[in-house]
Parts: sequence; C-alpha cells; structure tokens
Amino acid sequence: MDLFHFQEEGPGVVFWHSKGWTVFQAIIAYMRRRLAGDYEEVNAPQMLDKSLWETSGHWEWYRENMFAAQSAGDEAEDKRWFAIKPMNCPGHVLIFKHGLKSYRELPIRLAEFGIVHRYEPSGAMHGLMRVRGFTQDDAHIFCTEQQLADECLKINDLILSTYADFGFDGEMTIKLSTRPDKRVGTDAAWDHAEGVMTKVLEQIKAKDGNRIRTEINPGEGAFYGPKFEYVLRDAIGREWQCGTTQVDFNLPERFGAFYIDEHSNKVTPVMVHRAICGSLERFTGILIEHFAGHFPLWLAPVQAVVTTITSDGDDYAREVLDACRKAGLRTEIDLRNEKINYKVREHSLAKVPALLVVGKKEAESRSVSIRRLGSEGSSVLTLDEALKALVEEATPPDVRRAKAQL
Repeated sequence: MDLFHFQEEGPGVVFWHSKGWTVFQAIIAYMRRRLAGDYEEVNAPQMLDKSLWETSGHWEWYRENMFAAQSAGDEAEDKRWFAIKPMNCPGHVLIFKHGLKSYRELPIRLAEFGIVHRYEPSGAMHGLMRVRGFTQDDAHIFCTEQQLADECLKINDLILSTYADFGFDGEMTIKLSTRPDKRVGTDAAWDHAEGVMTKVLEQIKAKDGNRIRTEINPGEGAFYGPKFEYVLRDAIGREWQCGTTQVDFNLPERFGAFYIDEHSNKVTPVMVHRAICGSLERFTGILIEHFAGHFPLWLAPVQAVVTTITSDGDDYAREVLDACRKAGLRTEIDLRNEKINYKVREHSLAKVPALLVVGKKEAESRSVSIRRLGSEGSSVLTLDEALKALVEEATPPDVRRAKAQL
C-alpha cells in the first residue's frame, strides 16, 4: 500500500509516505472536527529545560524513558540540558497558568496533536505499534472537583462515539488502573481520585452494560494519578489498548497552578489527562489491521482510480478524473497500455476501494463502470450518478451526522 517505512537512521520513528500521511491527516481532521467548540487547540514546545521536568516529577520518576539534548557546539554560551518532551502535560499546565483564571471559566479544555518521544529498547519496538516518536491526540481538562465526574463521563461518550465512527462498535473493556508503587502525591489524594473514578466507572457500566466490560487493574496507574484504559476489539478479536482518562490532583499543585473561586480564594484545579486514539501512529496501525488495508472510503488514501480498457477512452478518462477531483474525491488515473484484468488486479492489491473503468462505449454514453474492491462484478452508472454515490460514501461519519441534523 506504500504507506510508510522505517530505517536504521531513525530507529523507532516513522517515515510517512504520501498515502500514509493522507490517512494520518484524515484521522487528525476527524478529531479536530469532534473537538471543535469544546476544546481549545494549543501547541507547546518540543524541548523544555530540565528544571521543568524536575518540577513535574518526570525527571525523578520517568527519566529512563526520556531523551535529553544539549547544544552540539563546543562554544555555545547556553549549555543547559533540555529534555525532548515525552508528554504534553507540563506544557499545558504552563499555558493554563498564563493569566489569571476564574472559576467561571472552568472547565478549560486544552487539546494538542503533540509529537512526543519516549525511549524504547530496540527489542521492544514493533512497527507502528511501538515506536519512540509519535503523535498524541492529547488533551488536558482543568476543572473543579465538583465538575470532575461529569467531565469523565463526557470524555467517555466522546471516546465511545469516536471508536464507533472508526468501525469499533462491538464489545469493549474499560479498566481502572490504580496507584503504582512509584508515585507522587499523598495517599489521601489517591484515595479521593480513585473513589471518584470508581463511581464514574459504575455509571459507565450502568449506562452501556451490554457492550462494556469493566475491570480493576491494580498498580498500573500513572505515577501522578489513577486512569481509565479503553481496550477495544478489532475485526478478528484482537484487543488493543488505546484511549486513556487520567485524573491528576498532583501536577497542577507542583506547578503552582490555581484559579480564583467564588470566595476570591486561590484553589488548585483538578487536571484530567485525556487521549482518545492515544498514539496516532499506533492507532493507524490498528486501523490497517482492523480493515486488513481495506479502509472505508472516507479514510482511504486513494479513494478511486480511473482506468481505461483501450486508449480510445483516454480523453474521457481525463475528464472523469477532473470531475472526481472537483467533487473532492482523492483520485488517480491509470492510462497504461496494459490489459484491464492486470490493472484491476494491481489496484486491488493496493486496496483501492473503487475502480472507474472507461472505454469508447462509456465515453459515448457519459458513464463509468464501477468495480468495488472485494466484488467480482461491476455496475454501470452515469458519471453524475457515480460521483453522487461516491461523494456520499466518502463523507466522514461525523460530517454526515451534522448534515442530517440541519
């Protein structure tokens, strides 16, 4: 499918090819639409001074998983140590802290498609599924303790509906991961956080009990707070842990973040770390496995290929190509002097969802013969009918829902 590759000069980081990057960007575009109106998208720096990671606790508790950097020049004036961010959360706390916040502004939801780097031993890396550099669909919600349960439930609804749009609408497991041995924060804070999340998990189970299984995962929480882990099941029954919701009573306090409450007091906000896809590289790999490369039309990197039976159809094929592209379809053309069965086989192996086959007869009738991936037969439609059907199918599910509500 020519989506991506890896090589030794960049161990654990992805070289995205054009088609793979198209799928990757389609996922991000979908997520941006889902977040619009509820989240503010931000971007925090890739490298930050070591002192920040000491404040956050990462340098003490997570350093073995981090990459550090320093100026390579011998004569550099500034020889401070920096860390390439393994997580987006400290940067978001600093953004929250910039300017005085009132309780009336909460919850504040900051989202970032942030590139992070985490050290993985060479033997642990595995294609897209486990890499050293990846993009998180990350967000952090700053709220009051009274708003915490509702925010967790809203996140749950967003996660479940997102998974359904990507074809994961079957059985799912939500695990509550509790305090690990290596952690920051007081036992009282952990007791409170775990108590809130246990009640939320019970509510999720009561609401979606037929398809949602819940479990407790002792000792597997993040070092700064307990978390929910969303484990989905693909088309052949394999389980994949993707989304997380992590409550954090600790990090805002370490950075001195606060808001002003109704009594004019400074109060430390509750922070909720939220990821839906998690690593977008890994989620892309899961989608490839789930669909066996046969993406739904809205996600496919190439949605249609216009191809000819003989050279008599070349001019009309170019017209069809132009019409498809003007309609917003990701379309390529194949005018090679090869037998049509050879072309069909080659594009089927490349998992192209739709082949628009044209010849002299189709040119005269302004029609196309559509052959769909996985189907032995074909159907003949006028060009306008074919474009209408393909554009409707290529509309992302969230956009389709929005149009239906108008």
